[in-house]
Amino acid sequence: MLKNFWYALEFGHAVERRPRKVRCLGQDFVLWRRRDGQVAVLSDLCVHRGGALSMGTLAGEDRIACPYHGWEYEPDGTCVKIPANPPGRGIPKKARVDAYPSVERYGLVWAFLGDLPEERRPPMPHFPEHDDPAFRAVYWETTVEANYERTMENVVDAAHTPFVHGTAFGNPDRPEIPDFEVTQDEWQAEADILLSPPPPKGLWGLLRSGVRPEHVVVTNGWYLPNIVKLHVRLPFGDLILYDHNIPLTQGRTQVKIVGYRNFFTGRWADGNALKRIGRIFEQDRPVVESQRPELLPFDLSAELHIRSDALQVAYRRRREQLIKDGWWVGGDDVVTGDVPRRQATVIPSPARRENPELARAWVHKTRGTGAESEEEQP
Repeated sequence: MLKNFWYALEFGHAVERRPRKVRCLGQDFVLWRRRDGQVAVLSDLCVHRGGALSMGTLAGEDRIACPYHGWEYEPDGTCVKIPANPPGRGIPKKARVDAYPSVERYGLVWAFLGDLPEERRPPMPHFPEHDDPAFRAVYWETTVEANYERTMENVVDAAHTPFVHGTAFGNPDRPEIPDFEVTQDEWQAEADILLSPPPPKGLWGLLRSGVRPEHVVVTNGWYLPNIVKLHVRLPFGDLILYDHNIPLTQGRTQVKIVGYRNFFTGRWADGNALKRIGRIFEQDRPVVESQRPELLPFDLSAELHIRSDALQVAYRRRREQLIKDGWWVGGDDVVTGDVPRRQATVIPSPARRENPELARAWVHKTRGTGAESEEEQP
């Protein structure tokens, strides 16, 4: 799993004033919509006794109160109230939780999960269809019992379509993939791939006119860290899917898809579009969930690659470089609790880098190590 990237955590329409729990990179977060409409993103862990802030309530203007002892935190993670303290007693400087930069874009709430300063953060991807009035969007999600890199690579793998999807998306009689060129920079890659199409069926078949084309141009691409683009140029319009593969844990992925189409753009056709997305995805599910090894190998030579795997190879090579650069979620991001083999991920936030003297505020030690600290006075 890769840190120091913008991750889409939730659909914007699902985030309201009430605190909402989400998970990414093995860590729990709490989201809520502030009065100004912006979304706050904090680690879902009260620094006092580990209460889940997502089970709490909002206090004052935009503070969140822990359900256990009522500690109140501002959207920047700073604790501003400890109800048990008598009047005049201050609040420890280390009474704070990780807060992550957030933005709402393309119908999704994004958070930067890492501690890089703003000028060093990778850019967010650009989805031009979202603001194009010619397109209509639908939102679909599911959870997969597989590693997010396996689900991600599956979408850019054009060669599987005739076999996994049959005549629903591919053409078993014409499985060949002509050679294609990958266009890439340090944060994304894409390629125009020629596929032999199946005959259109159902509602979409009504738009078919003329002779069935020999090939359909499909643009496949990936955006770091976990997004896949699938752009199918149909004879009657464009279908573009942005597939967000959110790593809940190493072996479990939440997939959130935003799908755009510039045909049948009325709300009445949304159900049909969602049904098609779901049907295609459910054909992929059993194959992806059965892949071995479960995790993507670190060694590029551990699996055999051919020319039609060029997009996956490009991803793995870039991933290899980022791992060398220290962007892989590793031992420094994992804390161990007082139950054997019980671990949790804690991704460092920008405040840790900005306030190095408070860095230990987020470190949770195991019992019996002699590292327990006494109450710190301000």
